[in-house]
Amino acid sequence: MNELPTPARTTAPPIVAADDAFGRLSFLGWRWGLTAIVAGMAASFFLFGYALVYWRNADMDFMVVYNALVLNDGKPQRFFDHTAYISILSVQYWFRLLHGLGLLDAWTLSAIPPASDTAGFDAAMTSAVRAGRVLVLLTATGCVLVFAGLIRRVVRDWRIAMMAIFAFAFSGGVAVHSRILRSEMLAACPVIFALLILILVGRRASPARPLAMALAAALCVLGLENKVQAILLIGALPVMILPFGSATGTSVAFWRHSPWRWLALVAAAGAAIAAVAAAWPIIATGFDRALLDAAQFRPLLGRFGIYQAALLVLIGGCMVAYARIWRVSAAETLASMFTMAAGASIALLALNLEYNTSNVIAVVNPLEKMLSFADASTTNAAIASGPWGILSLLDGIGSVLARYAFVLHPSPRPAMFLPWLIVPFIIHAWRRDEKLAAVQALVLLLAAIGIDTLTVRRGLKSEYFIFTDPLIILAFAVLLEPLCDLRFHKWAYPVGATLFVLHIAVGQAEAVKYATKRSGPQSICEWNRHYLPLLPLPWCPARA
Repeated sequence: MNELPTPARTTAPPIVAADDAFGRLSFLGWRWGLTAIVAGMAASFFLFGYALVYWRNADMDFMVVYNALVLNDGKPQRFFDHTAYISILSVQYWFRLLHGLGLLDAWTLSAIPPASDTAGFDAAMTSAVRAGRVLVLLTATGCVLVFAGLIRRVVRDWRIAMMAIFAFAFSGGVAVHSRILRSEMLAACPVIFALLILILVGRRASPARPLAMALAAALCVLGLENKVQAILLIGALPVMILPFGSATGTSVAFWRHSPWRWLALVAAAGAAIAAVAAAWPIIATGFDRALLDAAQFRPLLGRFGIYQAALLVLIGGCMVAYARIWRVSAAETLASMFTMAAGASIALLALNLEYNTSNVIAVVNPLEKMLSFADASTTNAAIASGPWGILSLLDGIGSVLARYAFVLHPSPRPAMFLPWLIVPFIIHAWRRDEKLAAVQALVLLLAAIGIDTLTVRRGLKSEYFIFTDPLIILAFAVLLEPLCDLRFHKWAYPVGATLFVLHIAVGQAEAVKYATKRSGPQSICEWNRHYLPLLPLPWCPARA
């Protein structure tokens, strides 16, 4: 009797769950995974941050705490360097809340004992600084959770989102800003959230989309109010968003055919005119030549206001280009422009909470403010044109690429391991005809490199990582999604697990470094008279 022939295999071999690297790396699931990340951040904070002697991270703990104490005493703000405006206000209100609950006595400058009472001064400043550090942890945790909620909607696979959240939460930038009262996190995160919001509304059209655009614009201005360096991220955002549209993001019927769209457009224009009119005194003050000369601001391109106007043209041009590429109607595009103007103007009014012209001119002229603290060579390169500026730019690019290679310039920045995968993944995605994902990742990576190139002149310190690490992480996430079949590669889990371990070890290096310092507080005496004029310190010479 003849045997029947074996039928040909018509289906792929079954996938064994143990071979899925994504599943093995995210074994805790979504809720428990987020819980573990937040718990890990808290553990790191209490091990290497909260209990440190109060003067260990005086730059900027002292500056922010001092100004919060001063404001609670009814005196004007003293710190305007860049500008830490929202950071100072948040600590001010946090101190008021804790004092109202009976948890903090040292909530005003007058409540701090004199330097002659060393024990009393130490106790009061310890309680104030530690209270500020707790607020920093809460802020960092909030930023991570908001990032988690947004990235979960940007990528369809929650496991990829979880890896991105982990990378962000334990990045070098978050590690620094979750224990020190710095201004960068509250500047960078609102702009990153604006980018994620724009990506989301670009994929899901709705009649209310212009309102989301207004929210994104407001977030950008709020970020700028806390750190003028956010202007670099804001300037890159209109270009970064161009490849993130989709066929499902084309304008809905309301914005194409409804006669009510014109009424909505008029309402948006009216809101923009009203908001700009309300914010105009702030804008006018920002360009007051007497104030700018007194602050020793040097105009770029020979005149104040040139690059601000150019940025507005860039935003408008990119919105028109986006509308043409992704079929957004003219009515919706114009309405979005008006609502963004309204959102940005309303956010600018936040400067009236504790009005000071020094904050205003810094926010309205961010690049001039940045250059006022740059070294002479950087200032000359920015203001001058010709070979010197080109050579300086090339030198910056070379320095940044060395840092991205990591082995050529190690740093406590674990996100630098991701470009090792992003670059070959971009090539692989392009060859697999996943060209849109490849372009999206490439634009994000180039934006990160460009921003880092402009900040490398100040050493690209760990405090600045927060501006570009999220772009690198987002590039990795959007690229990994169409290439998710790579999770079954035999090297996927070993590489992923190694990156997880390296990410925690390298990302916490700076925190451990701060915690194990043995130097004294004497270096603070070099700047305390300028930044803390009403707060003599016990270890500094008495003031004449």
